[in-house]
Amino acid sequence: MSGGLSTGTLTGADTVRTERSRILAELLTIVDELADRAVAAMRAEIPAYADRSDDFLADVREQVGRHYRTKLAVLLEERTVTFGDIAFSRRASMRRARAGCTLADYINAFRVGQQVFWEAVVAHAGRSVAGQEAALTLASPLMRYCDFASTHAANAYMEYQRYAAAESVQASRDLVELLLDGEAPTRGPQLATAHAHGLGPESPLAVVAAVVVGGGAEADARHAACAAIARTVVGRHRTLAVVRRSEIVALPVLGPGGDPGELCDRLQAVQRDLADEGIVLAMGISTVVEGAADVPRAFQEARAVLEFLPEDGGVAALPRISPFEYMALRADDTARHLVDPRVLDLLEEDRMRGGVLTATIRAFAAADLNLRAAAEHLQIHHNTAQYRLRRIQQRTGRNLRHITDLVDLLVAIALQDVLPPATNPGRERLVSATNEEDETGGVPSAHESR
Repeated sequence: MSGGLSTGTLTGADTVRTERSRILAELLTIVDELADRAVAAMRAEIPAYADRSDDFLADVREQVGRHYRTKLAVLLEERTVTFGDIAFSRRASMRRARAGCTLADYINAFRVGQQVFWEAVVAHAGRSVAGQEAALTLASPLMRYCDFASTHAANAYMEYQRYAAAESVQASRDLVELLLDGEAPTRGPQLATAHAHGLGPESPLAVVAAVVVGGGAEADARHAACAAIARTVVGRHRTLAVVRRSEIVALPVLGPGGDPGELCDRLQAVQRDLADEGIVLAMGISTVVEGAADVPRAFQEARAVLEFLPEDGGVAALPRISPFEYMALRADDTARHLVDPRVLDLLEEDRMRGGVLTATIRAFAAADLNLRAAAEHLQIHHNTAQYRLRRIQQRTGRNLRHITDLVDLLVAIALQDVLPPATNPGRERLVSATNEEDETGGVPSAHESR
């Protein structure tokens, strides 16, 4: 900035806010130009960035542009930056670590990018008192953004380094291959690695198989997902997790009294968090086994249940699926052809009308054939529930108080639940099998193991 200030008097808060909005709006139109300036400045000021490949620099430019746009959005909305705003930077941090950038150089690049942005703020503020006051009001939130983003970036960088240091040891990969062959380690580095992860002769554990789906299946995405899964701990030990070609294999140990449901909850949270960062996982979780002998079977279970998931990923957790639900998920067209057409007609009509009769059947079964308890659960009058049972019997010829008839209806409902939406719009997915929270979803599809 050159020249003196204009001679106008200090302006009011509304004028300063207007100038602030103007500055930010102008910067928003030249984000790509600013990103180019930032990359050029990084190459000039940071020797480690000077001779990098075009692909590396293009990645840096893309990240700088995303940070600038995020920063401008936060400032225009006058709010505090959150982790969700900058979740995209986690994978970039890991890519810098993999590329051999030192942490000092990486954080220095943040400083250079912030400097370029601030110079643009000052330049667009102009020479007016209001413009320069507006620029000053941006100084503090810009510093907070840089501190928050660089701290998050440094944490992600260090996390990858810790993961790489632990998992690059050949003993970890060799141990996983040994366990997948049904053998237990007996000596050497593999045995030490097994002990470090709590893998003993009778340790209760599950096997997790995961693949990155969608357009973000790059190697860094798999490594980032693997590092996140490795942090999932139910007992006292870090989870053994490795990237095995194009899939991720993990063997979380539950520990004494460990709860499989808690493990599923934590892995489901990992899958959601990674999705927020643009890494979409299809994850299968096996039943709980004890010892190395059953690991191959558990691995095949984890791989097999991936086909329960839609194309956009999710979590298929066998510890949450009842045998009844599993059989319905595995049923073929013949099982559906065996269902009484009268039952099919009722369920189809009921689905189009909101599913009240289906809900009544489920509630009646869950209440152990106690109609009053079922009515209370449904928050309807006892007489209404009684009327619904009569209507179901009239339409289907099934008496819900007879176990055989009730099972027929529950099987038909379960088979309907897993039909593709094209033939069953508005179906209720088996929520216990996936991480979907609504009642709509994609067509179940196989995710090929690689």
